[in-house]
Amino acid sequence: MKKWVYWLLPVMWMGVIFYSSATPYEQQDVKPFMGRTFDLSFMAPYVDWIAFTYHHAEVSVAALGVEGFIEFFLRKGAHVGVFFILMCLFFIAIRQTTRLRLRAALAVSFFLTAAYAGMDEFHQSFTANRTPYAGDVLLDTAGALLAGILLVFFQRKRDKK
Repeated sequence: MKKWVYWLLPVMWMGVIFYSSATPYEQQDVKPFMGRTFDLSFMAPYVDWIAFTYHHAEVSVAALGVEGFIEFFLRKGAHVGVFFILMCLFFIAIRQTTRLRLRAALAVSFFLTAAYAGMDEFHQSFTANRTPYAGDVLLDTAGALLAGILLVFFQRKRDKK
């Protein structure tokens, strides 16, 4: 198999991320779906005490409703998960196509993932009703960092065998 094929997965995944950040918020809003499909009102007493500010807006059940509150965590969890996957895909491509050792491969993978996170937030600034935010880049890099930690853990476990 040609080594360049390993780079198709991270490039395709970056395309998915690019498409998602080029989509206006209204087309990604899952609150109407959740409201029609689930009665989430039972959750309010369990989470109504949670309130904080994120990107100059209050995040709470009082400010967003239960559906909006849940959607906030779904969207931020997606940041972590999507860039977790990108880090893993970069790592696989680098390990399969270079002679870099584990630490160097992790460092390059992390740098590429963090750089793409920053570029993605910048790209998002050109999308209607979307704004770039450094906090989202931090969430993206947290996903990459988590992936790096798990990759080291699994590599060490594999090396022991």
